[in-house]
Amino acid sequence: MYGANVGVLLQVLWAQLLLGWARGSELTFELPDNAKQCFYEEITIGTKCTLEFQVVTGGHYDVDCRLEDPEGTVLYKEMKKQYDSFTFTAANNGSYKFCFSNEFSTFTHKTVYFDFQVGEDPPLFPNENRVTALTQMESACVSIHEALKSVIDYQTHFRLREAQGRSRAEDLNTRVAFWSIGEAVILLLVSIGQVVLLRSFFSDRKTTTTRVGS
Repeated sequence: MYGANVGVLLQVLWAQLLLGWARGSELTFELPDNAKQCFYEEITIGTKCTLEFQVVTGGHYDVDCRLEDPEGTVLYKEMKKQYDSFTFTAANNGSYKFCFSNEFSTFTHKTVYFDFQVGEDPPLFPNENRVTALTQMESACVSIHEALKSVIDYQTHFRLREAQGRSRAEDLNTRVAFWSIGEAVILLLVSIGQVVLLRSFFSDRKTTTTRVGS
């Protein structure tokens, strides 16, 4: 009994190790201004895929996205999107291309996150007979497996929100700093102008008084 439980737990750990591979590609990258970055994924016909992306930092947090099949047919195209998700089923075998473009921006680079999920997750118990009911330990392992997947998704979501919030805060802090410097410079110039103006008044009055006395 103890050996069987250990084997079930090992299967759960192995499934978690394979989880990242089964989910496809996940990447955060820098997209410079006036630039376009493309990625390629080999997909077999009938495979269900999902493309999710979000702009983490930069400008108005928007980017162009385009997805094409091996024949060049456009499956998805959006302009200046902050985030989106698109699910499709591959109709052809081959290399699918998805591109992110920042060509509309002249001086602002972006940080883009995407998750391209290909196919379904492998079964937790591939050697088990699905006709029979799962044992209590197996049911618990399946529940833990699903909960861990939800935790991974929530962690990714909150990491993106935290990064985006930090970027907005840093941008606001920079603007406030420049605004404060500008106000200080204007105040200094106004003060110098007032001093010069007052000195000119006294200089004119002294000159006038001297002329009358002479």
